Amino acid sequence: MSTTRTATQKLLPPKERRKPRIGLVAGGLGTYWPQFPGLLPQLQESARYVSERFSAMDAEVTDVGFVSDAQEGARVGEQLRQADCDLIVLFLTTYLTSSMVLPIAQRSGAPVLVIDLQPTEKMDHANFDTGAWLAYCGQCPVPEVGNVFRRAGIEFRSVSGWLRQESAWRRIEEWISAAHVRAALRHARHGLMGHVYPGMLDVSTDLTLLPTTFGSHVEVLEFDDLRVRVEEVTDRETADRMELARQIFTLDDTVVEEDFAWGARVSVGLDRLVEDFELDSLAYYHRGLAGEQHERLGAGMILGASFLTARGIPATGEYELRTTVAQLATQVVGAGGSFCEIQALNFEDNVVEMGHDGPAHLAVSSRDPLLRGLGVYHGKRGWGVSVEFDVRPGPVTLLGLGQDRDGRLSFVASEGTVVPGPLLAIGNTTSRVDFGRDPGEWVDEWSATGIGHHWSLSLGHRSGTYRAAASLLGLDFRTV
Repeated sequence: MSTTRTATQKLLPPKERRKPRIGLVAGGLGTYWPQFPGLLPQLQESARYVSERFSAMDAEVTDVGFVSDAQEGARVGEQLRQADCDLIVLFLTTYLTSSMVLPIAQRSGAPVLVIDLQPTEKMDHANFDTGAWLAYCGQCPVPEVGNVFRRAGIEFRSVSGWLRQESAWRRIEEWISAAHVRAALRHARHGLMGHVYPGMLDVSTDLTLLPTTFGSHVEVLEFDDLRVRVEEVTDRETADRMELARQIFTLDDTVVEEDFAWGARVSVGLDRLVEDFELDSLAYYHRGLAGEQHERLGAGMILGASFLTARGIPATGEYELRTTVAQLATQVVGAGGSFCEIQALNFEDNVVEMGHDGPAHLAVSSRDPLLRGLGVYHGKRGWGVSVEFDVRPGPVTLLGLGQDRDGRLSFVASEGTVVPGPLLAIGNTTSRVDFGRDPGEWVDEWSATGIGHHWSLSLGHRSGTYRAAASLLGLDFRTV
């Protein structure tokens, strides 16, 4: 682990969020119990193992037990509705009728994942009787449930396997990670401060869109909300924040002490703003003129916004509300997520060079990040300190929010690999991403998805998780 990540974890408390709520119910056809007395205890033992696996996950699990008929299914559906679940997991232990599970899906008001995990890899055909076989036929009702869900307008999702099959559990855990995204976006409070960057039509977002799509809240802020809090920051607090920055960043010779102190003071004010409004993300922009106070506030936010992003509170410039949503999604699955756009193409090395000026996610850095002093921010007014580093080599996944003509949002993703090589040293987060194809062709296909010109760059190959999250959120998913 790098010095950067150690210092960040030690000195910056992470944002605490509501964990995803998982509803768990197991079931089988009650007609079998008197016919085969040993069957139900065996299935209940499997259900206990599944419950134990779920209890070890980073989630709040409501286990409503075992259902044997449609009446019991209706009752637990009500229980799960009251639990306000982000995902319902139905464990089909043996054959059951679709009438037992449809009420659960309909009444709970949450997306459903069907799992069917037989006891072992295969049956012992020579020694099994009918009762022993029935413990292995949880797959039998899966098509029935899929058919009824489709007819009821309920999205069908399933994982089939055997009880201790780790590959099946990895697929299940992918859905739990997706539930983290749904939980975060359902309950998020997004701060939006300043005004849209003039001319960036792709960045403009209808503020009603996030509450109606996810259930989250957009808090409209003014730079004066920050100004008042920055004015209250003491010299001692500023000095302490500068010391924290020295422990995490390497200071380039271009850093002007006065600008460094201003960035530290604004950073403390930003922390208070986020705390006072209980924000989960922040997007901001102010044009300014001739060094007036609001321009200086906007220009001084890079250090503090990078600290916030490192704590799991994406803070992003250029008023990029939708990209902060993508960054929040990648953050809660443990993949970091740094603000990103295309910088250039290298056709000799077959890479897309991408990154962005301004705030960065320290967790994706390959080395201790650098604070560089800039006399001018390209494309923006103001001056001050900016963050510079190279993204850690290895697999990455881009995630952004696209938007269509009818206003609907989509998740757009692409997997690639960060590879080492020459990069600009201009105060930006930068990386060279190999998508395994001609970079120009990749840009053409990526741009045709409805993505804007910004997105989140996250660590690892995670398209499967982001696809699952889109499913739970009711979004289209597009991949390049």
